[in-house]
Amino acid sequence: MTDHWQGSETTVTKIHLLRHGEVHNPAGVLYGRLPGYRLSERGRAMAERVAETVADRDIVVLVTSPLERAVETGAPVAEKLGLDPTTDDDLIEAGNIFEGLTFGVGDGSLRKPRHWKHLRNPFRPSWGEPYTEIAARMRLAMERARQAADGHEALLVSHQLPIWTVRSAIEGRRLWHDPRKRECSLASLTTFTYKDDAIVSIAYSEPAADLLPGAGKTFAAGA
Repeated sequence: MTDHWQGSETTVTKIHLLRHGEVHNPAGVLYGRLPGYRLSERGRAMAERVAETVADRDIVVLVTSPLERAVETGAPVAEKLGLDPTTDDDLIEAGNIFEGLTFGVGDGSLRKPRHWKHLRNPFRPSWGEPYTEIAARMRLAMERARQAADGHEALLVSHQLPIWTVRSAIEGRRLWHDPRKRECSLASLTTFTYKDDAIVSIAYSEPAADLLPGAGKTFAAGA
Protein backbone atom coordinates (compact mmCIF):
# COMPACT_ATOMS: atom_id res chain seq x y z
CA MET A 1 0.00 0.00 0.00
CA THR A 2 1.26 3.49 -0.79
CA ASP A 3 0.37 6.58 1.16
CA HIS A 4 1.20 10.26 1.14
CA TRP A 5 3.31 11.09 4.17
CA GLN A 6 4.49 14.67 4.70
CA GLY A 7 4.08 15.45 1.04
CA SER A 8 5.86 12.46 -0.44
CA GLU A 9 4.77 9.01 -1.51
CA THR A 10 5.72 6.28 0.94
CA THR A 11 5.18 2.55 1.27
CA VAL A 12 3.23 1.35 4.29
CA THR A 13 3.94 -2.18 5.55
CA LYS A 14 2.65 -3.89 8.69
CA ILE A 15 4.43 -6.63 10.64
CA HIS A 16 2.30 -8.56 13.13
CA LEU A 17 4.18 -10.51 15.82
CA LEU A 18 1.88 -13.27 17.05
CA ARG A 19 2.63 -15.12 20.26
CA HIS A 20 1.73 -18.82 20.00
CA GLY A 21 -1.31 -20.28 21.76
CA GLU A 22 -1.46 -22.23 25.01
CA VAL A 23 0.84 -25.25 25.23
CA HIS A 24 0.04 -28.69 26.66
CA ASN A 25 2.41 -28.77 29.63
CA PRO A 26 0.90 -30.84 32.47
CA ALA A 27 4.22 -31.05 34.35
CA GLY A 28 4.58 -27.27 34.40
CA VAL A 29 8.18 -27.24 33.22
CA LEU A 30 10.04 -24.41 31.56
CA TYR A 31 10.08 -25.95 28.08
CA GLY A 32 11.99 -23.25 26.20
CA ARG A 33 13.39 -24.72 22.99
CA LEU A 34 12.73 -28.35 23.93
CA PRO A 35 10.98 -30.36 21.20
CA GLY A 36 7.60 -32.02 21.62
CA TYR A 37 5.66 -29.20 23.29
CA ARG A 38 2.52 -28.74 21.22
CA LEU A 39 -0.65 -26.71 21.55
CA SER A 40 -3.33 -27.72 24.01
CA GLU A 41 -6.98 -27.88 22.97
CA ARG A 42 -7.34 -24.31 24.22
CA GLY A 43 -4.23 -23.34 22.27
CA ARG A 44 -5.69 -24.74 19.05
CA ALA A 45 -8.88 -22.76 19.67
CA MET A 46 -6.74 -19.64 20.13
CA ALA A 47 -4.99 -20.26 16.82
CA GLU A 48 -8.33 -20.65 15.06
CA ARG A 49 -9.54 -17.40 16.62
CA VAL A 50 -6.51 -15.52 15.37
CA ALA A 51 -7.04 -16.92 11.88
CA GLU A 52 -10.62 -15.64 11.92
CA THR A 53 -9.47 -12.25 13.19
CA VAL A 54 -6.86 -11.69 10.46
CA ALA A 55 -8.85 -13.27 7.62
CA ASP A 56 -9.54 -9.90 5.99
CA ARG A 57 -6.03 -8.50 6.48
CA ASP A 58 -3.65 -7.92 3.59
CA ILE A 59 -1.22 -10.56 4.88
CA VAL A 60 0.98 -11.95 2.12
CA VAL A 61 3.85 -13.40 4.19
CA LEU A 62 3.60 -15.94 7.03
CA VAL A 63 6.72 -16.95 8.97
CA THR A 64 6.94 -18.98 12.17
CA SER A 65 9.48 -20.02 14.75
CA PRO A 66 10.58 -23.61 14.03
CA LEU A 67 9.16 -24.87 17.35
CA GLU A 68 6.02 -27.03 17.15
CA ARG A 69 3.77 -24.68 19.10
CA ALA A 70 4.54 -21.79 16.77
CA VAL A 71 4.12 -23.85 13.60
CA GLU A 72 0.76 -25.15 14.88
CA THR A 73 -0.39 -21.63 15.76
CA GLY A 74 0.36 -20.44 12.24
CA ALA A 75 -1.36 -23.37 10.51
CA PRO A 76 -4.97 -22.06 10.66
CA VAL A 77 -3.80 -18.68 9.38
CA ALA A 78 -2.05 -20.35 6.46
CA GLU A 79 -5.20 -22.30 5.61
CA LYS A 80 -7.51 -19.30 5.96
CA LEU A 81 -5.35 -16.99 3.82
CA GLY A 82 -4.01 -19.58 1.39
CA LEU A 83 -0.38 -18.93 2.33
CA ASP A 84 2.66 -21.21 2.35
CA PRO A 85 4.33 -20.62 5.73
CA THR A 86 8.08 -20.69 6.18
CA THR A 87 10.18 -20.93 9.34
CA ASP A 88 12.88 -18.58 10.58
CA ASP A 89 15.29 -19.58 13.33
CA ASP A 90 15.57 -15.94 14.40
CA LEU A 91 11.99 -16.14 15.72
CA ILE A 92 12.76 -19.02 18.09
CA GLU A 93 12.25 -18.91 21.86
CA ALA A 94 15.09 -17.51 23.96
CA GLY A 95 17.69 -19.99 25.10
CA ASN A 96 17.49 -20.82 28.83
CA ILE A 97 19.68 -23.05 30.98
CA PHE A 98 16.67 -24.05 33.11
CA GLU A 99 14.86 -25.81 30.24
CA GLY A 100 13.15 -28.98 31.44
CA LEU A 101 12.96 -27.84 35.07
CA THR A 102 10.12 -26.50 37.14
CA PHE A 103 11.31 -23.07 38.15
CA GLY A 104 10.11 -21.29 41.24
CA VAL A 105 10.70 -20.81 44.93
CA GLY A 106 10.03 -23.98 46.89
CA ASP A 107 9.89 -26.48 44.01
CA GLY A 108 13.53 -27.53 44.20
CA SER A 109 15.09 -25.72 41.23
CA LEU A 110 16.06 -22.58 43.12
CA ARG A 111 17.05 -24.48 46.24
CA LYS A 112 19.94 -26.28 44.57
CA PRO A 113 23.29 -24.46 44.95
CA ARG A 114 24.48 -25.60 41.52
CA HIS A 115 21.86 -23.31 39.95
CA TRP A 116 22.74 -20.18 41.91
CA LYS A 117 25.64 -19.18 39.65
CA HIS A 118 23.21 -18.81 36.77
CA LEU A 119 21.20 -16.19 38.68
CA ARG A 120 24.09 -13.81 39.33
CA ASN A 121 23.22 -11.23 36.67
CA PRO A 122 19.52 -10.64 35.88
CA PHE A 123 20.39 -7.71 33.60
CA ARG A 124 22.08 -9.82 30.89
CA PRO A 125 20.52 -12.34 31.89
CA SER A 126 23.10 -14.84 33.15
CA TRP A 127 20.70 -17.82 32.87
CA GLY A 128 20.13 -17.58 29.15
CA GLU A 129 20.45 -15.78 25.84
CA PRO A 130 21.36 -12.09 26.30
CA TYR A 131 18.48 -9.67 25.78
CA THR A 132 20.52 -7.67 23.28
CA GLU A 133 21.02 -10.76 21.11
CA ILE A 134 17.31 -11.63 21.27
CA ALA A 135 16.36 -8.13 20.15
CA ALA A 136 18.93 -8.13 17.33
CA ARG A 137 17.81 -11.42 15.79
CA MET A 138 14.15 -10.47 16.06
CA ARG A 139 14.87 -7.20 14.25
CA LEU A 140 16.56 -9.20 11.47
CA ALA A 141 13.52 -11.47 11.11
CA MET A 142 11.20 -8.47 11.04
CA GLU A 143 13.28 -6.69 8.42
CA ARG A 144 13.33 -9.75 6.16
CA ALA A 145 9.56 -10.01 6.48
CA ARG A 146 9.12 -6.30 5.81
CA GLN A 147 11.06 -6.54 2.59
CA ALA A 148 9.17 -9.66 1.52
CA ALA A 149 5.77 -8.09 2.26
CA ASP A 150 6.67 -4.61 1.02
CA GLY A 151 3.48 -2.56 0.80
CA HIS A 152 1.38 -5.30 2.40
CA GLU A 153 1.39 -7.17 5.74
CA ALA A 154 3.32 -10.06 7.27
CA LEU A 155 2.49 -12.31 10.23
CA LEU A 156 5.37 -13.72 12.28
CA VAL A 157 4.67 -16.35 14.96
CA SER A 158 7.11 -16.22 17.85
CA HIS A 159 7.27 -16.39 21.65
CA GLN A 160 6.59 -14.07 24.55
CA LEU A 161 10.12 -13.12 25.60
CA PRO A 162 11.45 -12.46 22.07
CA ILE A 163 8.37 -10.40 21.17
CA TRP A 164 8.47 -8.35 24.36
CA THR A 165 12.24 -7.86 24.12
CA VAL A 166 12.20 -6.53 20.58
CA ARG A 167 9.24 -4.28 21.35
CA SER A 168 11.09 -2.90 24.39
CA ALA A 169 14.19 -2.28 22.30
CA ILE A 170 12.22 -0.46 19.61
CA GLU A 171 10.34 1.63 22.16
CA GLY A 172 13.58 2.54 23.93
CA ARG A 173 12.91 0.76 27.23
CA ARG A 174 15.47 -1.12 29.27
CA LEU A 175 15.56 -4.78 28.26
CA TRP A 176 15.71 -6.34 31.74
CA HIS A 177 12.26 -6.43 33.29
CA ASP A 178 9.74 -8.18 35.52
CA PRO A 179 8.29 -11.05 33.40
CA ARG A 180 4.93 -10.57 35.12
CA LYS A 181 4.60 -7.14 33.52
CA ARG A 182 5.02 -8.17 29.88
CA GLU A 183 2.16 -7.05 27.63
CA CYS A 184 2.17 -10.18 25.49
CA SER A 185 -0.56 -12.67 26.36
CA LEU A 186 -1.13 -15.99 24.63
CA ALA A 187 -2.18 -15.56 20.98
CA SER A 188 -1.74 -11.79 21.18
CA LEU A 189 -0.72 -9.57 18.28
CA THR A 190 1.91 -6.86 18.50
CA THR A 191 1.71 -4.85 15.28
CA PHE A 192 4.45 -2.62 13.88
CA THR A 193 3.56 -0.16 11.14
CA TYR A 194 6.38 0.91 8.83
CA LYS A 195 6.49 3.85 6.47
CA ASP A 196 9.21 2.76 4.07
CA ASP A 197 11.80 1.21 6.42
CA ALA A 198 10.94 3.23 9.55
CA ILE A 199 8.61 2.04 12.32
CA VAL A 200 6.06 4.78 12.98
CA SER A 201 3.60 3.08 15.34
CA ILE A 202 3.11 0.01 17.50
CA ALA A 203 -0.26 -1.50 18.46
CA TYR A 204 -1.25 -4.40 20.68
CA SER A 205 -4.38 -6.57 20.64
CA GLU A 206 -5.67 -9.80 22.17
CA PRO A 207 -8.05 -11.51 19.71
CA ALA A 208 -8.31 -14.59 21.97
CA ALA A 209 -8.72 -12.73 25.28
CA ASP A 210 -11.90 -14.62 26.15
CA LEU A 211 -10.06 -17.93 25.71
CA LEU A 212 -7.23 -17.14 28.11
CA PRO A 213 -6.97 -19.33 31.24
CA GLY A 214 -9.24 -17.85 33.86
CA ALA A 215 -11.44 -16.05 31.33
CA GLY A 216 -14.30 -18.49 31.89
CA LYS A 217 -14.27 -20.89 28.95
CA THR A 218 -13.47 -24.48 29.96
CA PHE A 219 -11.73 -27.17 27.95
CA ALA A 220 -11.47 -30.92 28.24
CA ALA A 221 -9.16 -32.34 30.91
CA GLY A 222 -5.74 -33.23 29.58
CA ALA A 223 -5.89 -30.61 26.83
